[in-house]
Amino acid sequence: MFSIEHEFDATVVTLVDEGAAPLQEDIVINAFEECVTVEQYDARTDQMQKITLSISQLKDLAAALNLPEGIYSRVRK
Repeated sequence: MFSIEHEFDATVVTLVDEGAAPLQEDIVINAFEECVTVEQYDARTDQMQKITLSISQLKDLAAALNLPEGIYSRVRK
């Protein structure tokens, strides 16, 4: 299950882990104009963990999801 919300300066996608245990904490993705952040609660540290991706890194990740094992360079336009 997931939800999509449009905020003033970002689109927020929340991914909820469903199914058989063990389940992971929700993931919150904030898509801003200049970057994307991915956040998840870490019960071991009792803190939210955040990763920030540039738009270029996000495009590389999207391309990588559909490619076989190897090393690639995306042609930038």
